[in-house]
Amino acid sequence: MSYALSRFNCVRRPTREVLVGGVGIGGSNPIRLQSMTTTNTLDIAGTVAQCIRLAEAGSELIRITAPTVEAARALREIHRDFRAAGFSQPLVADIHFLPAAAMEALEHVEKVRINPGNYADKRTAFPRDYTDAEYAEELERVAEAVSPLIRRAKELGRTLRIGTNHGSLSERTLNRFGDTPAGMVEAAMEFVRICESNGFYDLVLSMKSSNTKVMIEAYRLAVKQMRDNGMSYPIHLGVTEAGEGEDARIKSAVGIGSLLLDGIGDTIRVSLTEDPWHELPACREITSRIGAICTMPSTSNPVPAPVRDTDIASFSFRRREIVPVELGLGKKLSVDAPPRVFVLLDVEKPLDAIAKDLRALLDATRGKTPIEGIVMPIATESDLAAACELQAMFENEIPAFVFDPIKTSVPALFEKLSPSKKSATYIQRRFNPANAEIIPDWIALCREKNIGLVVDTTAGARAAIVPALENFPQDKLIFTSSRKTPDSHPVGGYRKLAQMLANAGIHAPIWIRSTSKNTILPLPKFGGENDARVEASLLAGALLCDGIGDILSVELSSDSVRNVTLAYDILQATRSRQTKTEYIACPSCGRTQYNIQETVKKIKERTMHLSGVTIGVMGCIVNGPGEMADADFGYVGGAPGKINLYVRKECVERGIPQEEAVERLVDLIKSHGKWREPGS
Repeated sequence: MSYALSRFNCVRRPTREVLVGGVGIGGSNPIRLQSMTTTNTLDIAGTVAQCIRLAEAGSELIRITAPTVEAARALREIHRDFRAAGFSQPLVADIHFLPAAAMEALEHVEKVRINPGNYADKRTAFPRDYTDAEYAEELERVAEAVSPLIRRAKELGRTLRIGTNHGSLSERTLNRFGDTPAGMVEAAMEFVRICESNGFYDLVLSMKSSNTKVMIEAYRLAVKQMRDNGMSYPIHLGVTEAGEGEDARIKSAVGIGSLLLDGIGDTIRVSLTEDPWHELPACREITSRIGAICTMPSTSNPVPAPVRDTDIASFSFRRREIVPVELGLGKKLSVDAPPRVFVLLDVEKPLDAIAKDLRALLDATRGKTPIEGIVMPIATESDLAAACELQAMFENEIPAFVFDPIKTSVPALFEKLSPSKKSATYIQRRFNPANAEIIPDWIALCREKNIGLVVDTTAGARAAIVPALENFPQDKLIFTSSRKTPDSHPVGGYRKLAQMLANAGIHAPIWIRSTSKNTILPLPKFGGENDARVEASLLAGALLCDGIGDILSVELSSDSVRNVTLAYDILQATRSRQTKTEYIACPSCGRTQYNIQETVKKIKERTMHLSGVTIGVMGCIVNGPGEMADADFGYVGGAPGKINLYVRKECVERGIPQEEAVERLVDLIKSHGKWREPGS
């Protein structure tokens, strides 16, 4: 069975309702928003003040770390003072390692989060192999350690979140499953089975990772495992260690939004290395779109049968297979090449003005974020002449040119068109049931001129276009879907396109176009930055993490540089193409050993010019060095004012004074040959 009730429409996954205090999670409740305090929990007044500010910002649950028994005891006063201030939002204790701290916290707050990878468990420097008998003994030991917490939670009417982290799986899990989504799911299921053996079912599950692809795969697998075993626990979503600023918001929209579109997720947190109240607007930007299209399964609204897309990944990433397509200037479209970035050009200007704008655009994006294709709308013969002249002027710099006839119903304007010798030339055509009769004319023209064809098709026209293209050279074909249709959400439309092509045996590339015509919520002619960021991230991010997409264009802003930058940022967030430094940075909390917000800014100032380098910035090592599994270098709080530096998962320097640590990190990057001077 599939993990989703529908891959094409947003149909909410049915779950049991779990009450956290007076707040329901799952069932028919809305998607709940939450955040976490960043204060030292022993600072009771400061923590209460943050709880109040988060509640006022819209946080429906508020999490507080309790790293010690003393911090867990402080939750009693925090809870009392927060209630005395007139607030009713449930408080959640975040526990790692210490069962005694969890038992204490349970007395004072409505919910406790435990991490199966390090709750009453261990990791050693030299992991050993486990026989089946030894594995079973370990599970018995863990059950003995966690069962008192479960029984007490049942007595008090509390809720538990079983929160797995990609970076902190136990030694036995790593030995049996590796550092994989399957290991994350099994770690959680072991604890779920222990809870159920104690007759306890007030559970919420999470599978968090800083890698959006790993996160999505883990949640999908967890939901399928639950469905196969008759479980229906609510899901908490989050991209852990997302970082700060634009990149963190894009990464969160990709990871959280992709799953919400598939009906998975009952409560979310956008984890930012910023003051925590900034997380709530980011949450609302995502959920407002999902809420507009999501439905609940019911007898009056039948749920489509589960669908398993045959040519894209569900539980492990694999890119959709395509025939290699040669563009110009040595660029190509293939499974071995990164997705290419195209940009829509405004041609409603004199030719010299268009050329000037294009030159400025190329100069602004030269280097890390190259423009690899230009889309030129054509409405008149003069538009076509100008576009052809532009291609002649820039064919040595841009690999592909797409001529888009936005008003012509026949190919008469394009009879004079000749392909360039240096850049690839395509004609784009939107086919729909009303103009299906022109399909043969366009195919014949492209064959005659040896020009590529971009097919922009809706569901209603696919029955006509696919048979007509049966003998068309696939290395001259590109498919796209620039407008949404009423039978699916925008991501579902592209998934249907991929499925249709697979069924027809067509392996042409797919071009993801994020336009004002295929947004989830309507945008003004030129949407605001937040609207564009979330809409493009939801569409392109979900598809890229599915393995769909060989070209990407964002066409939501009048600022072409902004569109290109956003496209590359989405590719980076989905691990599809790295063009700048990647930062894995945790939000602060009471465990953090230094001012992480200021430190992240300092590290970015020194390293943001690097490309192909990933840096992890961690307040502590509670989630284990595995949380930085994808990082080349790690900057980790080891003790108050002291920093440990890592290369991959190995700690190479300990106890560095904080005031020296950023430069020591730079020295470490240099010593491994990953440094280059700014501007070089």
